[in-house]
Amino acid sequence: MSIAEKLFKLKEAGSDVRTETVAGITTFLTMAYIIFVNPAILGDAGVPKEAVFVATCLAAALGTAVMALYANYPIGMAPGMGLNAYFAYAVVLGMGIPWQSALGAVFISGCLFVVVSLLGLRGMIVNGIPHALRTAITVGLGLFLALIALKSAGIVTANPATMVTAGDLHKPPALMAIFGFMLIVALDKLKVRGAILIGIVAVTLLSFVFGGNQFKGVFSAPPSLDPTLLKLDVKGALSVGIVNVVLVFFLVELFDATGTLMGVANRAGLLVPGKMERMNKALLADSAAIVAGSLLGTSSTTAYVESAAGVQAGGRTGLTALVVAALFLACLFIAPLAGAVPAYATAPALLFVACLMLRDLADIDWSDTTESVPAGITAMLIPFTYSIAHGIAFGFITYAVLKLLTGRAREVKPIVWVIAAVFTFKYAYLPA
Repeated sequence: MSIAEKLFKLKEAGSDVRTETVAGITTFLTMAYIIFVNPAILGDAGVPKEAVFVATCLAAALGTAVMALYANYPIGMAPGMGLNAYFAYAVVLGMGIPWQSALGAVFISGCLFVVVSLLGLRGMIVNGIPHALRTAITVGLGLFLALIALKSAGIVTANPATMVTAGDLHKPPALMAIFGFMLIVALDKLKVRGAILIGIVAVTLLSFVFGGNQFKGVFSAPPSLDPTLLKLDVKGALSVGIVNVVLVFFLVELFDATGTLMGVANRAGLLVPGKMERMNKALLADSAAIVAGSLLGTSSTTAYVESAAGVQAGGRTGLTALVVAALFLACLFIAPLAGAVPAYATAPALLFVACLMLRDLADIDWSDTTESVPAGITAMLIPFTYSIAHGIAFGFITYAVLKLLTGRAREVKPIVWVIAAVFTFKYAYLPA
């Protein structure tokens, strides 16, 4: 029996080394864009970009390897889209919290994740949150990402009279971003693997011709990780003003990672009557990855829905994930290429991911206003307040109040009352 067979039970899963390898490459191509996008986003918040690049590759490789060897699932992991935007634009730039303290908040949320996963409470918490609010958080994140993407591309800009307005669409960055977005959507529709990555590379190449970008090479030794390694400030994160930040990280990670794990496992046929085998191992794997990522110097690491592409290609075991991990490690040696990618080249990827996140609107029961209105409040206030925390807070409070006023308080699970009460206390008694 080969080592691969012993570790991953390929025959039992109806797979083989070649199929798993192809599936791993496929998954990697669909999520490799994160090595360009994550440094760009966290770099806007003042986190050293080169160190973030290394942290991104290492966190993705480590988290995915744990998922492969411990849980034996074909699921790739990396710093999450949406969570990195919240980290950079809402927490650091919006609230003025040092990025070191923000990393401390990520670390605390990861430790909470480990605890609730070990105690088996994670599934109970997810099941206690109304479906409408879970859906609305995803949609709100999508709208938030869209606003960031359009701003980065210069398609939307600030206006003192109307707050926002259209930017100068004659400028090369805006035109190249529009082209990149159309290219990504078209390639995705044509089922071309790595459509997002191809779009980023295409716009980056155009930037050398039309955007004044400078080529600095492709390969080099990995940059130093020292600027971000163990630079998290847990003490600062424990201050009263950041409690809601930890709560938002925890809630968004909770819904995003758990939903992704269940969704991808379902596509792979790995679900057994309502539950996923080795679910606790998979949950512990992504919980540990969050903690490790914060220590390395990046925002929350989570399971990637793009893993479904590898599953579609035949991936059924952790060998698929191990291939993904190995490829992320190999990326450590292309730092100059990653540094040459401008913000308007990653903007189309952000906008495309945002559009995909909006499709969850169809899952909301629009006939019941005690469900749809809190969902709408959540989704709208995230981009309109430029804060995921405010959006989630008002969504939970609205949900609890409307159920109470309409005589349907019994429909509200205890966890919703707790979260609504925490946010109400925060607004009433804690400084803004």
